[in-house]
Amino acid sequence: MNNIVNTAPIDTTLLNHECLGVVLAGGLSTRMGNDKAKLVRGNNSPQSMLAFSKQTLTNSGINNIVVSGDHYDIPDQVKRCGPVGGIFSVLTKYPNAKSLLILPVDLPFMTAKALTDLRVKGELSQKATYFEGHNIPLYLPNSAYVELFLSHTFADNLTNEHIQLNNGEAIKGPSIKALLKNIPHQAIPINDKAVLFNTNTPEQWQQAKQQLNF
Repeated sequence: MNNIVNTAPIDTTLLNHECLGVVLAGGLSTRMGNDKAKLVRGNNSPQSMLAFSKQTLTNSGINNIVVSGDHYDIPDQVKRCGPVGGIFSVLTKYPNAKSLLILPVDLPFMTAKALTDLRVKGELSQKATYFEGHNIPLYLPNSAYVELFLSHTFADNLTNEHIQLNNGEAIKGPSIKALLKNIPHQAIPINDKAVLFNTNTPEQWQQAKQQLNF
């Protein structure tokens, strides 16, 4: 099955006024053993997780969407830097984006309603906004705070002192939690916590598939 998703050209004239949707698909998928973006969600209407993630962002009212990852729209500027490295790469290419609505590619139950709620509350507060207990998905205003943090972090192309361990692997760069500590932020409640179920392992993916095809 062909799971390649074509991404429409970004309308750069809108980026000063609109939120840019970002699907994070640059992970190594080491624990899964397969590219999580290409996993097929559902049996009755097969759709890759990448296609599902983009469609969910579209349904939440986002007009422009990019995919972060070496095999997609925006390759990593600095390799193996985790989600913050992906954010840095997106804002390097689109520095005039008003804000980002960031969705990882491994949330098979995410809904447009939840993302809309996240974005609206983020826009009203002009703060980085995420759901309680989960730092991502994330609404991120493209503010001077974010620019300062990213420019400082990536100024020297990352030195060894920035290297951390993530699931047993060396990852260069800070976590989303470290980013949030340096910028105005807020956590909001979510009624349906099931939408935040993520699939990092084959066991978690099979659990999700059973629910999706029930």
